Amino acid sequence: MIRFVVIALIVLAVWLVLLNVLRLLRRKNIDWTGIAAMIGFVALAFYLHHVTGMGW
Repeated sequence: MIRFVVIALIVLAVWLVLLNVLRLLRRKNIDWTGIAAMIGFVALAFYLHHVTGMGW
């Protein structure tokens, strides 16, 4: 049951992020520095997981 709650919260968070991205794209007021930082953070997490084998 806890697994379903966690999955539902993740789906809700992704949905809210997608809504915010769509709003930003409509206004065309895009903060490319923030987007690059988010992408870099995710890429760094994947890289460190690959190199060290820690996490997840």
